[in-house]
This record gives sequence, C-alpha cells and structure tokens, in this order.
Amino acid sequence: MPQPPSFVSWFRQSSPYIHAHRRRTFVIFFGGNAVGEPEFDNLIHDFALLRSLGVRLVLVHGIRQQIDERLAERGDTPKFHHHLRITDATTLQYVKQAAGLVRVEIEALLSMGVSGSPMAGAKIRVASGNFVTARPLGVLDGIDYCYTGKVRRIDSEAIHQQLDQHNVVLISPIGYSPSGEVFNLSAEEVATEVAIALQADKLILLTEQDCLSPDEQRPLPQLTTAQAEELLETTPDFPPPLTRSLRAAVQSCRQGVQRAHLINRHVDGALLLELFTRDGVGTLVSSTAFETIRPAALDDIAGIMELIKPLEAEGVLVKRSREKLEMQIGDYVVIERDRLIIGCTAFHAMEDGNSAEIACLAVHPDYRRGARGNSLLEYLFAKAKTEAVKRLFVRSTQTVHWFVERGFHPCELGDLPETMRDGYNYQRNSKLLVKDIV
Repeated sequence: MPQPPSFVSWFRQSSPYIHAHRRRTFVIFFGGNAVGEPEFDNLIHDFALLRSLGVRLVLVHGIRQQIDERLAERGDTPKFHHHLRITDATTLQYVKQAAGLVRVEIEALLSMGVSGSPMAGAKIRVASGNFVTARPLGVLDGIDYCYTGKVRRIDSEAIHQQLDQHNVVLISPIGYSPSGEVFNLSAEEVATEVAIALQADKLILLTEQDCLSPDEQRPLPQLTTAQAEELLETTPDFPPPLTRSLRAAVQSCRQGVQRAHLINRHVDGALLLELFTRDGVGTLVSSTAFETIRPAALDDIAGIMELIKPLEAEGVLVKRSREKLEMQIGDYVVIERDRLIIGCTAFHAMEDGNSAEIACLAVHPDYRRGARGNSLLEYLFAKAKTEAVKRLFVRSTQTVHWFVERGFHPCELGDLPETMRDGYNYQRNSKLLVKDIV
C-alpha cells in the first residue's frame, strides 16, 4: 500500500488524465485466451473503473483459443492460411458456441456487484447486438475461406445510442450478412473497424507480450504510424500476434482514430498505468509524434510557468512575470509531451541582427536523462542559422560547464550586445558565454 505522500502525488498526476478521458470513446480489444484466466477478474475491474470515470467503453473480444479447444476435443485440426482461420461449416458451429460462451462469461463478470469487491455498486449495463455486417472473404491464393469473413459495415449509430445510454458495448468477432449468413471475423479487424467507424479517441489492443525493439529488445514507448510501418517492413520475424495488433493500430490512426495503444495484458494494472500516468507502460501509436519541439503559444504560458517555478525559487533562473512571458512568447520554444510542457527555452534576437541570447533553458526533472536539453539547443542552433545569427550568448550561474561541453566559451561583459550589457545583473554575477555559429 503506498504511503500517503506518494499516493497524493500519484493522484494529483493522474487527475489531468481523469479529466481528459471523461466522455471519450475507447475501443478495447483482448484475445479469447484472456477470458477465464485468474487475472481477467482484475481486468474486468479496471474496465468497470474506466466506466465509472465516464469513459464510453466498447469491448471487442477474441475467441481463437476457444475455437481451437473445441476442435481439439473432437479430434479436428485447425486450418489456417496467412494466419487467418479457414472456417468450414463444422468449424462455424464451434465459432458460434465459442462466441456465445465468451460473451456470456464477460457479461456475467461485468454484472458482478458483490459487497466488498471492487465491483460493488458498479451497476454496469452491457449491450451486445448485431452491430457488424460482414461479407465472405472468398477465395485467396486458391484457398476457399468458406465462412471466414471481412467487415463490410459497422452500425456506428446503434453503438453510439448504447453508449449515450451509459452502457458498455460488448462485440464478438461475428458478422452477419443481409441474407442472414454468419461469418467468423478477425477480432483485431472488428476492433479496428469499430474504432474507425466511431472515430474513437483511442483503440487499445491488449497483447500477450511487450512490443520490443528488434535490436535492443527494449519496450518501445511510442511510435508514429510511419515508424510502425517501417518496423514491420524491416522486421520479418516480428511476432505474428504483435504484427496484427500493430497493423491494426496503424490502420486506425491513418483513418481518424487519435491514438492507439499496445499494452501487455499480463502486467497487473497495465491498462490503468498506460492511461493515467505520464509515461505509461505500453506502446503508443499516433499519426504525429507523441513528443515534439515547437514554437510556444499563449496557451503554453501556464505550463512554462509551472516548469520554471522551482528553478526560479532555487535561483537557477531569473524570475519572470506572466506579463513578461506574454510579451516575449514569440521567442520561446517548448517540448510538449502528451499535452504537458516538459521543456522550454528562449531565443532573444538582438537589435544588431547578428546575435541572440539563449535564456530560460529548462527541462522537467523527470525527463533530464533523455538529452532533451541537447535537443532544445540543436533546435536553437538551426533557428540561428535560418535567421543568419552569427553569435549566441548565454548568461549562466550554475550550468556553465554544460554549455562549455557544447561548444560555448567564456567571454567578457564588453563582448555582449548593448541590450544584454545594459540588462546585466551584477548581483547575480552570471558567467558569460558565447558560441559562434558557422
């Protein structure tokens, strides 16, 4: 159990995400092998928590394992081609049985309201239905997929109606044709098409393992869609289940879903950690970079002030009023990470047109080991070249060596441009540095 100070700190850090996720639509996919495992109860509790926090929740479950178990019980061999099941008439009966059983199991767990349990008083209503219209996949590479199908249309209006009534929508990987036929569908495809049709805020794919970089075997915290596609193209031995999830994430983000997340379901509480902490524990996929360096805007002033306030209190930075920041906001550059300002600096051009001052360089304490200070500096070097600035000056009391290691060298007061000379604070006794831009 966390100590009170750490709990309060965590709760305060999670509050922006609680606010941001309220009334948002999340589509969550999980495989059939998750159902029935002991930790699935915890996952159900986390779904209930999301619902209680105002998230509009659509759950899409798989049934691959349940179908395979029924085939094995009867001595039949599962048939796949390109990782897609070939669903003959016999297998289709197992598909129907598996879908019904899994759906009922999930509905029962979501209906729990036992006193003393995390679900006590939750009163979650679950809505299922024929939301998915499908068509046969047909014959590919000479293989007849029989009753394996593809999504043709999602009844997004009906799903929205259920969400508007505060229901959790539960969707099985089954599709129906206008003529009444039933088709076995890929659960990842269903989740993707549902997320796109709803223009969901998030598609969350609960995976069986972490998404790791092929070279270093380290978790990948974020990928743009372009980076994800490159990873799949250059890594032919990427695990097939992760490949399917990553392709689903890319497709959804390409077609209007704001963000997709790949989360290892075996990590207890991973869903909550991904959604309510700053750095998460999964892999975030988005069309644009999760973390960017960009010119600051007026809306960033509160974030900049929050970032630099501790450094001003320590005397590392000169105190700046909100009014001064507003007047000079065009000089500022920020690092934004998931709507949070985690770094900033300023580029004050001098009247001579040949020189500028670097000021207010700050990085959030939690992110100082990621070379973000270097990134800000490189951004300003590029800006100086673009604006034909030949010399960059710095006034520093405690970071002199950091700047020296990056090519700056000491200079005298008389070397400063007139504006900087006139504004020099002798009480702070700042060291003066300069770097020539070539």
